[in-house]
Amino acid sequence: MLVTGSSAAAREAAIAHAIVLSTPGNDGAAVILEGISNGIPVLEASSKLLMSRIAPGCLCCAGNLVMRVTLNRLLRQGPARLFIGVADTAHLDQLRSWLSKPPYDQLLALAPDLHS
Repeated sequence: MLVTGSSAAAREAAIAHAIVLSTPGNDGAAVILEGISNGIPVLEASSKLLMSRIAPGCLCCAGNLVMRVTLNRLLRQGPARLFIGVADTAHLDQLRSWLSKPPYDQLLALAPDLHS
């Protein structure tokens, strides 16, 4: 699920809420957050929550390689849910398209975007 919002804190809060609602039982979740939290982070990595932060920048253009490497590492661990917090929505359609093509089309079922 791609998560957008006005601030890193708002995106993290929306993801935290969605994890509580959508991750059943002991299934784990993975989160890729673009940028650094504003102040105290809402989410913290645990045995049930895999987290990665990547530098802000367009995830489908300048950050493509970093995004692919980070995504591949997380997907190898088999999370039940994946949330990607996106700081800039300018290329959201391109990012969604990129995630819908091989090899990710076989690994991901994209849900509607979550706007915080």
